[in-house]
Amino acid sequence: MTKNRFNSSTMLGLFITLFLTFTSCTKTISEELPLETENPAKPAPDPDPNAKQYTLVPDKEGRLVIDDKAGTYKPGDIINLKGTFSAVIFTNLNGSAGRPITVRNAPGTTLRIGNPAWNSGSWATALSFRKSHHVKVEGTTQGNFVINGSTQPGRPAYFNLTLSERSDNFEISNITITNGGTGIWAKTDPVKADPLTHYPNAYMENLLIHDVSVTGTHNEAMYIGHTATYWNLTTNYSYYTLPAGAVLGQEYVQPIKWRNVKIYNNVIKNIGADGMQTAAIDQLEVYGNDITNWGMQHNPSHSGGLLIGGRVTNSNIHDNIVHDGWGELFQFFGSGENGATHIVRNNLFRDNFANDGVSFRGTDDAVVQFLNNTVARTSGVSLRINGYLGMKSSQIVNANAFIEPRTAGGSNIGDRAYIYTENEAKVTEGTGANANTKLASVSAAGVDVNNFYLPLSGSALINSGFRKK
Repeated sequence: MTKNRFNSSTMLGLFITLFLTFTSCTKTISEELPLETENPAKPAPDPDPNAKQYTLVPDKEGRLVIDDKAGTYKPGDIINLKGTFSAVIFTNLNGSAGRPITVRNAPGTTLRIGNPAWNSGSWATALSFRKSHHVKVEGTTQGNFVINGSTQPGRPAYFNLTLSERSDNFEISNITITNGGTGIWAKTDPVKADPLTHYPNAYMENLLIHDVSVTGTHNEAMYIGHTATYWNLTTNYSYYTLPAGAVLGQEYVQPIKWRNVKIYNNVIKNIGADGMQTAAIDQLEVYGNDITNWGMQHNPSHSGGLLIGGRVTNSNIHDNIVHDGWGELFQFFGSGENGATHIVRNNLFRDNFANDGVSFRGTDDAVVQFLNNTVARTSGVSLRINGYLGMKSSQIVNANAFIEPRTAGGSNIGDRAYIYTENEAKVTEGTGANANTKLASVSAAGVDVNNFYLPLSGSALINSGFRKK
């Protein structure tokens, strides 16, 4: 189970680091005269070719800090970043629905942001947005917008791209992120004086992340949503269960959630901890991503390839390929609160080097529909369903292909090697055309391991398993 990495002292240190990053600097602006996304299913419109454009360059320290409280930048404006920056910090940057502010590389140039030499202290974030809304962050191509983080021993405390302090209505696309601590970090800690940071008083709305390459981070490639279930507003401690005698809504609150998040068509590779971690989101869709070689720290607590975390409700996870990493391929900790639905369909989960393949450990009696997935060559059980956090209702498991679980060092232990239930968990398997296919070896399955484990002629996978679209 992925746990909140930071204890209170570490979180305090990171807060101070981020505070210094955001407050101990000046800004340089070089302006060149000019030459509504409410539906998360649609990317924001392309910038208006007649929009006002600004070209901004780094100061002598390589930094750019903008606090747009005065509203200099208007909805629909384009901010072109030109040059090599050690850090870029935006606060109070506000577009509007249908007319986001676009932050991009200057046309015809390659933008580079980040400080590979950073090892401690302030300026621990490459690109940061605080209190900002309705913004597009995009490269003309992935190779033209590059965030290159720290490569030093202190890199676990470095952030490549952050959205904080209730920043929302963002689209991030066509950028490259490499090295550093955490790739994309998007969450808001509760603040005692700001009730809008406490759930359910408000949501952060609409986040799209697509066509992004993240490689070589020490921590998670993507850390989207708050992993704490509860938060003490006085001590800033996080908790997974309320302490004895604590009352929710006084000193203890739940962090604000995201609503309407889509993460798609991204490539994640060579990651120290979890590949893609999500939490505290209502209406989450994750699709078309390729995640490989995560868990390089070999830390069992931070080793999920694709993780649907606590307080996630109404998720749709489909058409992803997760393969060749250390730790579980897919982890589910989502919630069944308010009748939430969860669908995991047509994914390829294959070839991991530690632990089980897929694990369900949801809360609030969550029910997952696990449909038409291929789970192959797992280090342990193909699918483990654990009811110890309250996931007691029967899980729907239909038309999947479970191939070659390598339990007990490669010794198959029978049917329980494919689907294993514990702590009062239950499963309902499909029959007929919806039956699961369970095969002890790749050769028995008749699949092409070099072509997405797709069935060969005569394969046993007639109606079951993943199909590449």
